[in-house]
Amino acid sequence: MAGSLSSGLALLLAGFPALACAGHTVENPTSFEIYLAEAPLEAPRYELQAGDELEVRFLHAPEQNVLLVVRPDGFVSVPLANELRAAGRTPEELRLDITAAWARQYREPEVAVVLKKANAYKIHVGGAVASPGIFELGGERNVLDALFEAGGFLPTADLEQVLVIRPAGPGRFAVIPLDLTAVLDASDPRQNLALRPRDAVYVPISAIAEVNRWVDQYIRQNIPISFGWSLEVGGQ
Repeated sequence: MAGSLSSGLALLLAGFPALACAGHTVENPTSFEIYLAEAPLEAPRYELQAGDELEVRFLHAPEQNVLLVVRPDGFVSVPLANELRAAGRTPEELRLDITAAWARQYREPEVAVVLKKANAYKIHVGGAVASPGIFELGGERNVLDALFEAGGFLPTADLEQVLVIRPAGPGRFAVIPLDLTAVLDASDPRQNLALRPRDAVYVPISAIAEVNRWVDQYIRQNIPISFGWSLEVGGQ
């Protein structure tokens, strides 16, 4: 089972751009209880991304107010500030950049950056699900929401060892194992973890399914015998 889990996880990492960092391997998964104890009480501040719609307001120059969409290259064009990177930054960080640019021509400018519409964020779902892939989810979503979005889990899924792979800084990822059977039987609904942008969810196959696949691949398909035969000892 460990071999199938590690090989499946490697394929997931290879297929998910946000996790496909050369030279990085996932080791020492963080237990769910330790993750809860160490996780910050508040989720990280929202980072802007391509397609987000913004309104930039200038208190002392309302005629300069402008509606912007973050371009595919991650930049926006702001009056008197030219090109500024927005993607990967919070609205507050962008506000400070615009304020600094305006301070070169205006004394103590007051600027507001309002997020009018957030683009759907992307997550990856792989493993024993009906339709693995990258999905755009808007609003709050949890692990079960993501699995249902991917067509639901297969009968071969091992729901006691579902993994959430979460970016945890440059080149680093937290790997959080979850027991979704405890969610489905309502004994521990906390394990239906709320997802964040760029999370990946991996559902391994069960040990029984792995054995059945091995039998089919290495015995039924390679030994030319029928499993419906019977051996009779003795006789005429």
